[in-house]
Formats: sequence, structure tokens, C-alpha cells
Amino acid sequence: MTVTVARHELSVGPDAERFAERLNERVARRIGRLQESANSIDFAFSTSVMALHARCVIDPRAAKVETWEATVNAMQLGSALFAVTGAGEGTIHCRIDRKTRTLQAIGPLSSADAGTWLTAFWLAVICREQQRMTELCEIPLERLRAPEGQYDEYIYQWVDALQTYWMRRPGLVEKLTAALQMSHPDVAQVAPRDLLQGVLYPPINLFYHFVLKDEAGFSPALEEALKLHQMYWTLTEERRTDIDGSIALGPLAIACLAYDGKLPIEVESEYLPKHLLQHSWLGEFPT
Repeated sequence: MTVTVARHELSVGPDAERFAERLNERVARRIGRLQESANSIDFAFSTSVMALHARCVIDPRAAKVETWEATVNAMQLGSALFAVTGAGEGTIHCRIDRKTRTLQAIGPLSSADAGTWLTAFWLAVICREQQRMTELCEIPLERLRAPEGQYDEYIYQWVDALQTYWMRRPGLVEKLTAALQMSHPDVAQVAPRDLLQGVLYPPINLFYHFVLKDEAGFSPALEEALKLHQMYWTLTEERRTDIDGSIALGPLAIACLAYDGKLPIEVESEYLPKHLLQHSWLGEFPT
């Protein structure tokens, strides 16, 4: 039986459509400036992710092409961010917003870290961009390390597990188990407990069920992940107005992996936009 997890009411004001349009315009401007200088590509990426969340507020099923365009732009900018920061000289050719653009390599950027990598990887998974997933998984873990104290150590185990899975390297179960253990609230010290329990830990647990091909356990774990997501984003009035709560990006990406792997998904929710989950827009235009 399919379970429905209702999305909480997002108190974003009466003009959500216009807000999304303004964000799209801002993304387009920042993309347009990248060929002059790629130094602000992290801001372009973060704005594009915000624009995607805004689109999903007004189009929770991702039934409109504008939402797919916002998803693809965010995915392309995430990949481009790691491409231009992975080299200190020369140029990088990146397809962004329907055009192939030549960007100058800028070398290391503090924002090109493990947290940003996870977002970029989730977007590549959702867009079914296997080559971009591979390129992201070829990035050495040490390159993603942030200054000490910014992240708990589990995040590097988590990235390592995802890279190991996609590249079919040995040691996946051990790395994933370590990520699960190290992300326990009694072990992790940096992330706030509510953020850890509501947003950061659930994708790791969900991925564990996916890796095990646990047909009986995957949907309950997905339901739990969405309920914890909802709990986190409704804990305060300020969070209720935050468009970041409109979708559950990590659980959505892992549900996409499960969907493509023919694992039964018996959960429906606007936190998991239907047409992104079922890749209905795939092939609509080159990505």
C-alpha cells in the first residue's frame, strides 16, 4: 500500500511565482558573467539551488518545464564548480543553461567542499547524468576537506561511501557502516542535533537500505526520512518560511537510484516531485 507524506504548508507569501521568477533572472545574470570570471561560480550555484527550491514550492510535482530547467541549471553549475576548481590554469568547457561555455580554471575554492559536493552529486543523480556523477566521484576526498571544525568527520566517510558505490570500488559496506556510526548524535559534535537527525542522517540510513536491496525496508525508511525532514522544517516559524524545505534533496536522489533500480517505492510526497523521481523530462533538451 502506498503511503502519502503530505508536505507542510510553506508560508512564503502570496507572490511565490514572482519570487521564483526573480531568482531565475538572478541565476541567468550570474551564469552570463561566468565567462568573464568564474570566481563567483559558487554564488551562481547556491542561487540556482535556491531557484530550484522556489520552483518546487509552486510546482510540487515538477510538472512544468521551467522546474526541469531550474533542476538542470543547478546540476550543471554544481558540476562546473568542481570542474573549474579542480585545475589552476587553462579553460574548462561546460554546458550551462543550454549553451557550451568556456570558463577559466580558478583553482581551489573554499566552498568546493564535501557539503557542496553532496548537493552537486544529488543533482547529478536526479538528472540521471552518469558522466557527471563519475566526474564528481573521481575527485579525491582530500580535495573536499574543509577547515577543521566546519564538518563532522562522518561527512567524509559518507562521500567516500557514495564514491565507492558509484565507482564500484571495494569496501562499500565498511565505509557506509562507518558513516552511519559516526553520524550518530552521540558521536557527531559539530552539526546541531536537530539538523543531524532531521536532514543529514536520514539519507545515509536510506542509502543503506538501497545498497542492501531491502525491498521491505526501503519504503519505510523513505517515509521516515520525509517525516523527519518535515519535522525539522516545521520546528520554528522561521523554518516554515524557508523554501529549502520544499523538497528533500538527498532522499529524492536516493529514491531516484531506487526507482531506476526497480526497487518498489511505496511512498508519495511533494517532498519528492513526481516528475523528477520518474525522470519524466529526460531527453527534453540536451543537458
